[in-house]
Amino acid sequence: MEPKVANHPLPAVKAAKKPKLKILAALIRKDWQLYSLLVLPIVYLLIFKYGPMIGNIIAFRRFMPGGNIYGEKWVGLHYFKMFIHDPAFWNVFTNTLLLGALSLLFTFPVPIIFALLLNEVKSKRFKKFVQTASYLPHFLSIVIVAGMILQLTSVNGSINSLVEFFNGDRINFMQRAEWFRTIYISSEIWQGMGWGAILYLAALTTIDESLYEAARIDGANRWKQTMFVTIPGILPTIVTLLILNMGAFLAVGFEKILLLYNPVIYETADVISTYLYRVGLVSSNFSYATAIGLFESVIGLILVFSVNAISRRLTDRSLW
Repeated sequence: MEPKVANHPLPAVKAAKKPKLKILAALIRKDWQLYSLLVLPIVYLLIFKYGPMIGNIIAFRRFMPGGNIYGEKWVGLHYFKMFIHDPAFWNVFTNTLLLGALSLLFTFPVPIIFALLLNEVKSKRFKKFVQTASYLPHFLSIVIVAGMILQLTSVNGSINSLVEFFNGDRINFMQRAEWFRTIYISSEIWQGMGWGAILYLAALTTIDESLYEAARIDGANRWKQTMFVTIPGILPTIVTLLILNMGAFLAVGFEKILLLYNPVIYETADVISTYLYRVGLVSSNFSYATAIGLFESVIGLILVFSVNAISRRLTDRSLW
């Protein structure tokens, strides 16, 4: 007779058959102190991020100040048709696309280049000084930054003094629409370069030194080591930040533009966020402003999913 074998599932199989919720509950009971740190961020997201999304309903309803908070009458896609046929909207939409593209083209790679350059600096004291000096603009108030820009670009400002020194004519930069994009992108690079390099500098520390040693043995110079060791080492960080930045592609700096622009340069300075401010808060057309904001959010969501899918296909790296 064949010996009877007890039909007892292995512990791993038992664990695999447990409902996922029970496993999660066991993990929370085990490390409840760590999970408790998530309570405040989750409450913040629910109250200030997800809760207000209910208000998007007024993009499809006619909202009257003092009336029903969710609108008085269902109007369907009326407000969407309004901005689709509004020439002013398409002007600000074009400005937003151009500023978003210029920001992505210039402000995104600059922190990467800056981090790579700092990584080559041998003097620790000089490296720390440069890092500290480059971080400081990020902590300045937008109001202070805007004030500095207006002072520097004024007719009697430092930039015009330098232009005059080289026998040029003084320019009223903030009254010339063609100069706004250059000024805005330059200030964004100056303000965000050092802060944006932090994550890349942290990623550089995770690269195995033996890879550089092997590259040197193979005869690779510093340029080739950067191209074939350093950049591939920080590529996951670059891809992740690129996908996240694409989500905010249309959300260019509202506060800075609001403080810098004026009706004379609306042609190039007016963007969706400032247009929403004037239409929604100043003119009290909340339903119309909500429809435009919802349109902007949907485009941002599409961009994130698209870039994530392209990245997964081309580099095998993605957020999900």
